[in-house]
Amino acid sequence: MDTYNALLNTLQSWLVELQSPANWVQLLILFFAGGLAWYIHRHLGSYLGTDAEGLRRLTQRGIQRILFPISMLIGMLIGRAILSAMGIPVPLLDIAVPLLLSLAAVRLVVYILRKGFSQTPTLKAWEHLASTLIWVYVAIYLLGWMPAVTTALDALAFNLGNIRFSALSAIKLILLVGLFFTLALWLAGTIENRVKLSPNLSAGMKVGLAKFSKFFLLTLSTLLALDAVGIDLQAFAIFGGALGVGIGFGLQRIASNFISGFIVIFDRSIRPGDVITIGDKFGWVEELRARYIVVRNREGVETLIPNENLITSEVINWSYTDQNVRVRIPVSISYNDDPEQAMALMMEAAQASPRVLADPIPAVRLMEFGDNGIQLELRVWINDPEEGIGNVRSAINLAIWRNFKAAGITIPFPQRDVHVIPTSDNASLANNQ
Repeated sequence: MDTYNALLNTLQSWLVELQSPANWVQLLILFFAGGLAWYIHRHLGSYLGTDAEGLRRLTQRGIQRILFPISMLIGMLIGRAILSAMGIPVPLLDIAVPLLLSLAAVRLVVYILRKGFSQTPTLKAWEHLASTLIWVYVAIYLLGWMPAVTTALDALAFNLGNIRFSALSAIKLILLVGLFFTLALWLAGTIENRVKLSPNLSAGMKVGLAKFSKFFLLTLSTLLALDAVGIDLQAFAIFGGALGVGIGFGLQRIASNFISGFIVIFDRSIRPGDVITIGDKFGWVEELRARYIVVRNREGVETLIPNENLITSEVINWSYTDQNVRVRIPVSISYNDDPEQAMALMMEAAQASPRVLADPIPAVRLMEFGDNGIQLELRVWINDPEEGIGNVRSAINLAIWRNFKAAGITIPFPQRDVHVIPTSDNASLANNQ
C-alpha cells in the first residue's frame, strides 16, 4: 500500500507542476522538437542505406536508427538553452535529455546485435519490440521509479504449491529467457559458421554438430533463466512426467522424427547434396532439418520428407559412395537389320551428351531376341545425377534415331499376324455367296 501511495503522490505532484506556465512552455518545446525530429526522420531517413553496401550501409542504417532521438534531442537542447537564458527553470527538459540519449543508445546497440544473426523478417520485427522494452526499463530506472515499480509488481503474486509466482518474476523470466536465447542463438550461429569452414568434417557431421549445439544451448539457456528467477527446477518433475506421457500418446511422431533426424545425420547415410529417390520422389537433398529433410527435384519443387520415412522406408541414394551413375538406354531393331552395325552406331551416339563419361567407357549389349525385334541396350555413365537423367537419355535417343535413319536401320513396332481358321458355318456362308 505504501508503494501505491508513493506512486500516486508522485503523479499528483507532477500534475500540479504541469499547471505552471513554465512547464507548459517546456511541453511545447518537447512537442515542437518531436515534430521536427519526425519530419527529419521521415524525409531524410528514407535516403539512408538505400544504395550503400558493406560497412557504409551498416553505418547509414545505424544513423537511421538514432536519427529520431538525436534530432529531437538537438531541438530540445536549443529550446532549453533559450529558456535557461531567459531564467526559466527547465526540470522537464532536464529529465528528457537522458531519456533521449538512452533511447538512441539502446536502438543502436540492439541494431548492432541484430546484425550478428541471420537476417529474417521475424528478427527485424523483434528488433523494435526489444529496443522498446529495454528503453522502458532504462527510463524507469532513470526516473527513480524502479523500487516502487518492482515492489508493486512483486505484490501481484499467487502461490502454486510451494512455488510463488508474481508479475515481477514473470517479467524477469521473459527478459532472462529472451537474453539467454539471444546469446545462445548468437553462440550457436558462431559455432555453425566455424564448423562450416572446417575441411576435416563431412557435410552431414557439420549439420549434426550445428543442430546439436543449438539444441543444447537453447535448453541450457532455459534452465539458467529458470534458476536465475528462483524457480526450483525440481518442481518441473511433474511437468516432465506429463511431457513423457504426451510423447507416448500424441507426440510420438514428432519425437520419432526428431530422433530419426539425429540418426540420419550421425550415421551419414544421407548428406546435403546427395541425390535420392524415396517412393516416387526424386531429387537432391538441400537441407537436413530437425524434423524433416528438404528434397528439390528438377522442376524446382521442394518436398519436405519427414525423417522417420528415411529410417523406415527404402531409400535409393544415387551418390552414397560416389557420384557415378549408369544410365541404360534400350533400343529395338528389326530382324532384317545388321545388329553389329546398329551397335556401332549406338556407340557413336553415346557421345551426343557431353555429360557422358569416357571412363567407365560406354558399352552396347545385345540383350535378347524379342517377339518384335532384336533387343539392344546402350549403357553410359555420368557423375552428376543431380543434373537429371532424362536430358541425357533424350540427347542420346535423338542421336540414335538420326544414325539409324541415315543407315536405313528400322525400329520395329509390335506386329501380330491373325490367321482365320475356316469352319463349316463359314464355308456354307461362302458357298451361298
